[in-house]
Amino acid sequence: MMKTTLRFTLRPLVLAAACAGSVLSLSGCFPLAAGGAIMTGFVAADRRSAGAQLEDQNIEIKAGNQIRQNIGERAHINITSYNRQVLMTGEVPSAQDQARAEQLVKGVDNVSTVLNELAVMGNTTLTERSNDVITAGRIKAAIFDAQDISSNAFKITTERGVVYVLGRVTAREAKRVTEVVSAVPGVKKVVRVLEVLTEEELARITPPAEAKKTTP
Repeated sequence: MMKTTLRFTLRPLVLAAACAGSVLSLSGCFPLAAGGAIMTGFVAADRRSAGAQLEDQNIEIKAGNQIRQNIGERAHINITSYNRQVLMTGEVPSAQDQARAEQLVKGVDNVSTVLNELAVMGNTTLTERSNDVITAGRIKAAIFDAQDISSNAFKITTERGVVYVLGRVTAREAKRVTEVVSAVPGVKKVVRVLEVLTEEELARITPPAEAKKTTP
């Protein structure tokens, strides 16, 4: 039975974790090591403004450079920014590196909040990262095939079988994407980092073509 617990809250931003059975990932964030977490990237129909998407890309690049220059290859760290909320995933060899990485990211211009999900452990193997890639493809297909949610509404990162779901969505969409992702074989946990919108707020920012899919 899947569990969902509240772990982090910002304005209407909601982070929750749900035990499940596989991973999600796509493409486009700034990876600090080859074969790192897989993430969704810049999407034309993204619910963020074009300016916000560009700012998030700049944050990811600047944060990545800081991590690489100050911590280097001893850690495997991935940075995902969504509306200036930064998610850090991956592995570091010590608690000191974990704290240092967070401090570096917080110092990047325009970062509003940092969610540090770095694990203190050895770096994942190529096989483990390859498994995340395979599962990511399955999840991407599952979300795309869902008839009642828009794949463009979500930016998803996968790390060691844990799926991090970011986006600007309604409560209905948040619940539905959790169901879809959790049903994919192999997902261990789903962590939601979501800015919750009302149906009225969503209607104001949703193009007509997407609205047909997001209406239950």
